[in-house]
Amino acid sequence: AAAAGLVANPVVWVSLQSVKSTGGGLPAGPFGLLGALEGVSYLVVVGFVIAALRSKVTTGSGLPAGPGGILGAAEGLSFLSVVGGLVVLGLLVVDKGCVPNALPLLDYSAYVTVCQ
Repeated sequence: AAAAGLVANPVVWVSLQSVKSTGGGLPAGPFGLLGALEGVSYLVVVGFVIAALRSKVTTGSGLPAGPGGILGAAEGLSFLSVVGGLVVLGLLVVDKGCVPNALPLLDYSAYVTVCQ
């Protein structure tokens, strides 16, 4: 799990850069593999944050550091990724007046302006 978190966070950072500059995530890539990696990476990052928050509420501390501190590192990087995502979202709203769409999972274009 820790290794997945360490791999997922850089993918999310590249995706956030793409979202900030283009209003959309990474291209699907060959056979949709890059898009799939992007989607799974976001799920891993959110999973780390949810697990850490749950641990904090139930035990009073976040996830254990793990061997070599890599689980703790993945947790910390995941929180930074979520904060980065919120910053990018805010910048898109302020700069372009739009939010990125969550297709194919969710289409809210009827309710808010979606970046093209």
